[in-house]
Amino acid sequence: MSEWVALIIAMASACAVVMAVVVLRQRRPIEESTDETPDVIEYITMMIGVVYAIVLGLAIAGVWEARGAAQDDLFREAQSLREISDRAVIYPADFRDQVRADVDAYVSYVVNTEWSYMQKTGGITEKGDQLLQKLQNDIATRSPASDLESQGYQPIMDRVSQASEARNSRGQNAGPTMPGVVWFGLIGGAVVTVGMLFALQIRRTPRELALALCFSVLIAFLLFMIWDFDNPFSRSVSVTTQPFEDLFPSLNLGS
Repeated sequence: MSEWVALIIAMASACAVVMAVVVLRQRRPIEESTDETPDVIEYITMMIGVVYAIVLGLAIAGVWEARGAAQDDLFREAQSLREISDRAVIYPADFRDQVRADVDAYVSYVVNTEWSYMQKTGGITEKGDQLLQKLQNDIATRSPASDLESQGYQPIMDRVSQASEARNSRGQNAGPTMPGVVWFGLIGGAVVTVGMLFALQIRRTPRELALALCFSVLIAFLLFMIWDFDNPFSRSVSVTTQPFEDLFPSLNLGS
């Protein structure tokens, strides 16, 4: 099932629940007057709506920030590897080719193999760690043969460290970032907030039903959006491998 189909089902379910509750409520005899809603109920409903709106806003900001951080980490990883490949020009041809081959092997593995694994399991692979470690060992164990190599050694090792750090961050962000207790609060708050509509003595007039349905659809859409952003590397608005594809065009990663 695609995510857009799930969204449509969620919004349709919210509308169906509201309609069912309204119809069932109208069939039951109501002793209280429906001409006027007590002020205290209106005040409580308003406060619940405000509090839940704040919670929704914080949740949306949290998942958006997590997605942005994951995207920044991925770009930093790709940029560091690109700079390693470029700075390898200071080495003799044989070792330069070896360094660039290590970088290309790691990038190709991440895009073609590890990325799908990360989306399915929410973690990175040991093979990727080994490929990056090989690159680091090849550079670290070679003694500089000239002043130029001595000057370029530390900057290259710094880029390797940055790539490793960005990789670790990517592994930590691979998977849902929202705690379960937050989801409990979001879903429970949605039920309470929509349920408070009926405390306002909603009736089956077209205007009241339309407003209630629009409000329910909005809540369902916002919850779906939070869920969609919750996993930075999968679902419909996920972070992609575009930084690797842009910085390593010779590998034809996008084809």
